Amino acid sequence: MDIVLVPGLWLDASSWDLVVPHLTTAGHTPRPLTLPGLESAETDRSGVHVADQVAAVVAAIDSSSGPVTLVGHSMGCAVAGAALDARVDKVAAVVYVGGWPAEPGMIPAKNFPSDGADLPPVPWEEFDEADVRDLDRATFEALLRPSPASLTSEPFELGDERRYSVPAVFVCPEYTAADLQEWVADGTESVAAIPKHKEVTYIDLPTGHWPQLTKPTELAAIIDQSIGRSGA
Repeated sequence: MDIVLVPGLWLDASSWDLVVPHLTTAGHTPRPLTLPGLESAETDRSGVHVADQVAAVVAAIDSSSGPVTLVGHSMGCAVAGAALDARVDKVAAVVYVGGWPAEPGMIPAKNFPSDGADLPPVPWEEFDEADVRDLDRATFEALLRPSPASLTSEPFELGDERRYSVPAVFVCPEYTAADLQEWVADGTESVAAIPKHKEVTYIDLPTGHWPQLTKPTELAAIIDQSIGRSGA
């Protein structure tokens, strides 16, 4: 199966490099994406919008001959969720890693500071210890480049509630599945989409916020198992 891998803030397709070989060995065709605005640190991001990032994922789905599995990481979960909304009939399952889809009108990155057209990476020192657990600082920082500042101000537009019928897996790295379920039960606004899904699986993957870098073998196994669970 084609697996479309959507990175989160500040990362490009190479952030999935450690996961890709395991998915290939499992018989899948992984398709890691570099979203618009993330081509390089020097990219002009002034004309890059949320809709452009969603469109890039939709294009990857459309170029696949059959159903795909969508995998989003962190902010990439919101982008993947919007692409799912646009192509419900072509997505067999969706895996949200360290994040969750947005609801219509939400701006998940609204609290991040921007710098002109850029949303610069958060300095290492400002991350919580849980976020960077198991993570090599030099390796991580070498991957980083700014994301488009539009992510801090433009809401996600969604309109097809059939997206809630697609099997969804929530991978919990720096927080636990119990934590996430508690946020859902408490009615936390940022996770408002989760209880609307008809088929939800929560999976713990204890590590930092970037398991594609710190636990790639385990993350690939979860993605592979999610495909089997969906019946795809």
